[in-house]
Amino acid sequence: MTTEDLRQVLRETAGEDGIAVVSEETLDTSFTDLGYDSLAIMETATQLTRRFGSRLDEDELMERRTPRELLNAINHALAQAGS
Repeated sequence: MTTEDLRQVLRETAGEDGIAVVSEETLDTSFTDLGYDSLAIMETATQLTRRFGSRLDEDELMERRTPRELLNAINHALAQAGS
């Protein structure tokens, strides 16, 4: 999963009003500082779990605090499922 893929999922689940865009420059910025509340992150985790199935643990995704942490967790889980 790429930064652009994550940006698209966040846009679909949280909308764009008053929320900073996730980009390469904001990967290490907390979701809170970017304007995403816990509900937006929960919905994002749910959407990602639906897209990728049981390969992702929704609770684990909810613990991630930055876009980079979330991307790393997703890509690690997908790599493990593919091996």
